[in-house]
Amino acid sequence: MTPEELGAAGLRYDVSGAVATVTLSRPDVRNAQTPTMWRALAGIGEEIPDDVRVVVVRGEGVSFSAGLDRAMFGSLMELAALPDDEVSETVDGFQQGFTWLRDPRFVSIAAVQGHAIGAGFQLALSCDLRVLTDDAQLSMKEPALGLVPDLTGTKPLVEIVGYARALEICATTRLVGAAEALEIGLATLVCPVSELDGALSDLVGALTAPAAGAVRETKALLLAASGRSLDEQRRLEREAQIRRFRELAALMTNA
Repeated sequence: MTPEELGAAGLRYDVSGAVATVTLSRPDVRNAQTPTMWRALAGIGEEIPDDVRVVVVRGEGVSFSAGLDRAMFGSLMELAALPDDEVSETVDGFQQGFTWLRDPRFVSIAAVQGHAIGAGFQLALSCDLRVLTDDAQLSMKEPALGLVPDLTGTKPLVEIVGYARALEICATTRLVGAAEALEIGLATLVCPVSELDGALSDLVGALTAPAAGAVRETKALLLAASGRSLDEQRRLEREAQIRRFRELAALMTNA
């Protein structure tokens, strides 16, 4: 996608070496999201170079994302007039803007400052890791609008905090502050606002220090480990290690 197309969708996308940065760039509305933005995010996911090892998602200004742009609510409700299969296909297209962040080729980090509400919270949950500033506030706001969270946030939320806590957070739509987020595992780390860039830089450096193939294979193993039997996980570990042995041997031979 061109910078102009991304700009029209409220996004910026930059690649510097092994790090890609996606910035929600609608600070005047606290980076509220739109269907156009979701489709553009999916487009970015299709363009990530193979040599990118870390993807950082952040918001311009004082908030990560205030969630769905309320001006879009009416147009989204027009989906109710369509057949079920068309609605499902449309929402699936929206979800693609979030699912690519689980790609094993890279580690994704959400840099959350200020509010991450509704779709903003789900975008942060789509990332592997979340770095929060100490003023961060998270909320799954969709039930307050009569909707369900449908941008792929329910699965990681349950996996991180457990069913009961996930249900409580969603059903009450309450705010989860940075300190609580760290305590229950939603945050990888919390830092002052002034130290966010430094914390991100340190984390990116640590993530890119090990061999790229080792991190990629490890992420792939961990992604679905909870849904596998021990025997299946053992088999996949063996297969991944064989690939690592082969790659390392080839590197040593060519050195």
